[in-house]
Amino acid sequence: MSWRGAAFGVLAMLVVGGAHAQDHVPEPDGYRTDNYRAPVPATLRGARVLGTMEAATLWRSGGAAFIDVLPRPPKPSGLPAGTIWREAPRPHIPGSLWLPDTGYGALAAGTEDYFRQGLARASAGDRDRPLVFYCQAACWMSWNAAKRALKDGYSNVAWYPQGTDGWREADLPMQDARPEPRAGE
Repeated sequence: MSWRGAAFGVLAMLVVGGAHAQDHVPEPDGYRTDNYRAPVPATLRGARVLGTMEAATLWRSGGAAFIDVLPRPPKPSGLPAGTIWREAPRPHIPGSLWLPDTGYGALAAGTEDYFRQGLARASAGDRDRPLVFYCQAACWMSWNAAKRALKDGYSNVAWYPQGTDGWREADLPMQDARPEPRAGE
């Protein structure tokens, strides 16, 4: 074998090994409740897992509701009175519904209601409508939210694990998000 052949073999092993690194993250039975920015499983039982090009094709077709679950940054505590504070913009996939803070492993009752109401709006009450959940790459929040939608009876759930990081890397369009209002806001 030539040195090129050997080098290609080593490179192929590294690429294949890296591609399957996620395969070794076990899919838990319940929700992930800590360390949300960590390698994620390659699967989500009951859901379809999308790569960037598949997500982009689905987005372009308008055939699914995209749901961003990245948390909303909290207002810093202890700001002096009169301090003007502006949230950093959240660029996300255009047309997505942003339901911040709904991807945690345990949700307060009000946040769970907010999530369910958001899904009802996104699906127009059709539990068979395709729903695509995402946040950022290596983020368990979108995995949790997609799993929660399955538990709540949505039958056509997809999970896009690369999220806005993969979308941006593919140079796909993005827009600044506004959180979906909560009841009473």
